[in-house]
Amino acid sequence: MPELARKYEPIADNVIPLVREPAWLTTQGLTYEVDGKRLIDDLDLSLGAKALTVVMGPNGAGKSVLLRLLHGLIAPSAGSISWDGAPMSEKARQSQAMVFQRPVLLRRNVAANIDFALSLKRGHAKERAARRDALLERVGLADRARQPARMLSGGEQQRLALARALAVEPEIFFLDEPTASLDPASALMIEEVIAEVQAQGVRVIMVTHDIGQARRLAETVVFLHRGRLRECTPADLFFEAPKCSAAQDYLDGRIVL
Repeated sequence: MPELARKYEPIADNVIPLVREPAWLTTQGLTYEVDGKRLIDDLDLSLGAKALTVVMGPNGAGKSVLLRLLHGLIAPSAGSISWDGAPMSEKARQSQAMVFQRPVLLRRNVAANIDFALSLKRGHAKERAARRDALLERVGLADRARQPARMLSGGEQQRLALARALAVEPEIFFLDEPTASLDPASALMIEEVIAEVQAQGVRVIMVTHDIGQARRLAETVVFLHRGRLRECTPADLFFEAPKCSAAQDYLDGRIVL
């Protein structure tokens, strides 16, 4: 049985590590309210461009809401978001892509889902077809190209969603629990692709509940609790010695309220 939750100390001021490179993402006083309840509460965050960032925290901490705010899918109630020193804009959004926990696919075959994304980019038809085929090969779906997308298994659908997002060649890649409930083979393939795109210079911000996955992929960890930023620190330091008791309880498998 899980241990009972402890009472946590009052939430202190956000502790933000020094960013040794120019910050490419900055939020100031970021707040999001629904019916008077703050889901994201006065969040100040600065991230450098190079580290793969994993967002962690208990259920209801605000992880998915934060990703949607950063991607511009919802507007903040207060505060600001800036990318490379510029305010959030449609131009910034066009350089981003997001994969959700539950993939949303077009009522077309597998290849046509990729073709639709590629139609948003310039290029010759042969070039787009070659990129589509390469993406499907990379996620293990080359032999499913003419199959209806919605007839794929859950793991295959998520791999297709990943390939479709990468088709637009994003500079910033958001992933919200991309391997939740997937079979191990699909989860491993998705982790490999995430690591590859990060190595190619794509900036990755990813939500996961899987502590093992976070240990494998994360370079920076952002830990949220009750909508507030509790830690933002290099991954090795976070997993070795988190600074707040809520994070320690989370890593120890205790209930965090």
